[in-house]
Amino acid sequence: MIGVVKLQKALDMAEDIGLDLVEVSPNAKPPVCKILDHGKFKFEAQKKAAKAKKKQKVIDIKELKFRPNIDLNDFNIKIKSIKKFLGAGDKVKISLRYRGREMAHRELGIKVLERIKDETKNISKVELDPKLEGRQAVMILTPEEKK
Repeated sequence: MIGVVKLQKALDMAEDIGLDLVEVSPNAKPPVCKILDHGKFKFEAQKKAAKAKKKQKVIDIKELKFRPNIDLNDFNIKIKSIKKFLGAGDKVKISLRYRGREMAHRELGIKVLERIKDETKNISKVELDPKLEGRQAVMILTPEEKK
């Protein structure tokens, strides 16, 4: 920590040591600079960015399709898949497709979506409540944050 120094003096100091004057924080008043090896500085920053990228998890949206009159066993198998996807940290989009005269009985589909919500309420939260989009109802579940 040298303090506030004129630009030319700082450049001379860096040149005497054989290093570079690197502006670390240009928006600060006055701008913050460090005397260091610029190549090493860039390498460290690149390494740090790569490490951060490696740690981040890309959240995928997995989609499962249901029908209003789904059988109990099929329903249970799909619930297992939903739990597996949520456990892996992915969002789950549930599409409930109506065909033909099923549109006259939309309440059956809403009941299925409510059952899904009840089955997964302890491991997920509803990001998008069930809404009708044409001939299908859509709901999105996200994994519950760990405390």
